[in-house]
Amino acid sequence: MRRAAYIAVGANLGSPLRQVESACVALAGLPETELVGVSSWYWSAPIGPEGQPEYLNGVVALHSGLPSMVLLSHLHRIEQEHGRQRRTRWAARTLDLDLLLVGGEVSDLPGLKLPHPEMRVRNFVMVPLAELAPDLRLPDGGCVSEVAAALGRAGLRRS
Repeated sequence: MRRAAYIAVGANLGSPLRQVESACVALAGLPETELVGVSSWYWSAPIGPEGQPEYLNGVVALHSGLPSMVLLSHLHRIEQEHGRQRRTRWAARTLDLDLLLVGGEVSDLPGLKLPHPEMRVRNFVMVPLAELAPDLRLPDGGCVSEVAAALGRAGLRRS
């Protein structure tokens, strides 16, 4: 059975627009998966070490029959294929793919936290997610568009 899955996509090294567009192509090619939506892209200030370039962020909607852990392993593989190196937390990166939601699944497994534990506090995630699924209810009952509106658009620039 296919479930809705939402992936946060971001990049701030190399050519960010090319990286995120290439990631969308890779996501569309996953087995048992259909890409059903891509949000607008937004520039935002980086989180983490100072001196990083701005991030280009957006959200992709998929319908996927893959188990969440398998989907997550595909995301890590795509990141690696795009030159991602995991050395320092929140460091600049060529590609960042975060699994936000998979159906109504809730997980607190090591390596798989669903929904993504920080998504509700990041406007660069919630604003593009609200473009794709404004009426979506989060597992805690919150409405995506209401959470996005409460966070506002401060610091976001549409690409």
